[in-house]
Amino acid sequence: MLALPLGADASSPLDVLCIGAHADDIEIGCGATILQLVKARPVTCHWVVLSGDGERVQEAHVSADAFLEHCRGTDVRVEHFRESYFPYIGNEVKDYIQALAAEISPDLVFTHHVDDLHQDHRLVGELCRNAFRDHLILEYEVPKFDGRHGTPNVFVPVEPWAQARKLELVMAGFPSQSSRYWYTEDTFTALMRLRGVEARSPTGYAEAFFGEKVTIAPA
Repeated sequence: MLALPLGADASSPLDVLCIGAHADDIEIGCGATILQLVKARPVTCHWVVLSGDGERVQEAHVSADAFLEHCRGTDVRVEHFRESYFPYIGNEVKDYIQALAAEISPDLVFTHHVDDLHQDHRLVGELCRNAFRDHLILEYEVPKFDGRHGTPNVFVPVEPWAQARKLELVMAGFPSQSSRYWYTEDTFTALMRLRGVEARSPTGYAEAFFGEKVTIAPA
């Protein structure tokens, strides 16, 4: 397995965009990776949740603050696009993401996988590929009823402390989701364990991503 470091060295700053259709998507999809990046180097993180309403808005802000506690800089935004209707208001969502791309130019973008069967997830992934075509995009996975997790090709081994912290924050941060049958600690643990097997992670656990286009620039 070939490991590719991000940036020239571990002390170089990293500008990261995390974008999710719903509150909790980012945390589930790449929470442990974000925790490890923030610990390893100076990170400025733009954290964008596209649909938030009622208690979900407060949950999204509190959770983002917890995951980004040690960031060098943070920019947390919770928008109010109608959940489950993204394809039908696609022009509005596209305008927003295009405006975001005109405003910021991150080193790394975390977003939804374009083959996710959830309509909101899929559209966000497609629009991010279009808007951030000159950036490194890693598309994360969210386990849900809709399924289709596919075969990811980028893996981040998860350290035990990051696994424990991710699970703690995800389970405590979204009480509105606690009644959902799939929203359980063993669901999230199982996916990280499966990806850890595929990645031959030394810890046994990993988060996995889809890197549709990755350019390697020799030093």
